[in-house]
Amino acid sequence: MSLAGICNTDLEITQGYMGFHGVLGHEFVGLVEQAEDPSWVGQRVVGEINCACEACPTCRRGDTPHCPNRTTLGIGGRDGSLAEFCVLPLRNLHRVPKAVSDRQAVFVEPLAAALEIPEQTHIRPSERVVVIGDGKLGLLVAQALRLTGCALLVVGRHQPKLDILARQGIEVRLEKDVSGAGWADIVVDCTGHPGGFVLARRLVRPRGRLALKSTVHEQENPLGAGGVSLSMMVVDEIRVIGSRCGPFGPALRLLSLGLIDAESLVEAEYSLDQGLAAFAHASRRGALKVLVRP
Repeated sequence: MSLAGICNTDLEITQGYMGFHGVLGHEFVGLVEQAEDPSWVGQRVVGEINCACEACPTCRRGDTPHCPNRTTLGIGGRDGSLAEFCVLPLRNLHRVPKAVSDRQAVFVEPLAAALEIPEQTHIRPSERVVVIGDGKLGLLVAQALRLTGCALLVVGRHQPKLDILARQGIEVRLEKDVSGAGWADIVVDCTGHPGGFVLARRLVRPRGRLALKSTVHEQENPLGAGGVSLSMMVVDEIRVIGSRCGPFGPALRLLSLGLIDAESLVEAEYSLDQGLAAFAHASRRGALKVLVRP
């Protein structure tokens, strides 16, 4: 491992999410030390986090990220990247171009997750798109969707983080200043909390699309009494899109071309033996990306 990142999923796991016990971390860049194919040794790489069995019906239809027998780096059944070494299948690895720095490469996994949205649903340049959430993922999603030419608005709670996007010419607004309902063609929830989905449902128009990047504990589910009406989701014919992992190749290309500003999202860097301090920093309200260097 050359450099690894701490993300909100890591923080949630420390609170019991997924019931995982092991080494955390799934955002990384590193050098290959050992491999069945010697041509990989010494290569600087990033790696996809889902390790599929390649034998079940799900894998045979090409849907390996959803393999029911998979292990997931630092999340389920496989030790992660917040260590000196980790192990992944060669098929999961992607070589990092020279034009991409280590600090940029750490963002390949979340940027790929951002790019999964236009993989799943076509976003037209004429459409009105709202991204809710100004965390690390929300800032990457906004930069990725900006490239579609859509009329983009990013809604958040932290003006300094929204200013990162404003400097790129992206329209931003504090959540308290958002008014109206039913006017957005597509709303993407990147908040990580139940209120994000409630706001997203308010803003999306009838027959619009809700893309959900947030994972919320079941006990905090906003559906039902006091939250979002399932009946009106049916009446308004809202299309809900769950969106998780995405394509690494395009993420590396965008970083190599300088089309995504990842460096501005780095807030701090710690050594591995300062790992507890790194997690404490990452847990601060409004914190951006915290990196760990073994």
